Amino acid sequence: MSGFATGITIVTVHDTTKKAVGLTVNSLTSVSLDPPLVLFCLDKKAHVYPLFKKSGNFAVNILSAGQENVSRYFADYRHNPQPKNLWDRPQAGCPILRGTLGWIVCKTIKIYKGGDHDIFLAEAVKMKKTGEAEPLLYFRSRYRQIGKA
Repeated sequence: MSGFATGITIVTVHDTTKKAVGLTVNSLTSVSLDPPLVLFCLDKKAHVYPLFKKSGNFAVNILSAGQENVSRYFADYRHNPQPKNLWDRPQAGCPILRGTLGWIVCKTIKIYKGGDHDIFLAEAVKMKKTGEAEPLLYFRSRYRQIGKA
């Protein structure tokens, strides 16, 4: 699958103490326009898995080309420093990242088993395009930008 280019998102939720947490995801898929449905796959061993399983909603934050450090932090927060000025105002109770191309607040509709991952199907209940920058991409196990090798 490394030969399939994808965009990079951060899915976010609040933990039990209302702290914003998230995880880098490149498995976001548009499912339907009417109603607006998306899905993403989450490893059952991920540290945030119980929070997403329990929460009824979450946010999808679409990263711009300049946010590789944000993606790296949420992919491995133990080994990457937290970027400064990371969070924006929450929307519909969900954590939103600053400086993204946009965000989608989602309500979980159904969770399906998918091997060592679960598939979260969700309805988009609120969304906003917030930037005009190029997207952050992932291809052949490396971060990429449009028009750059």
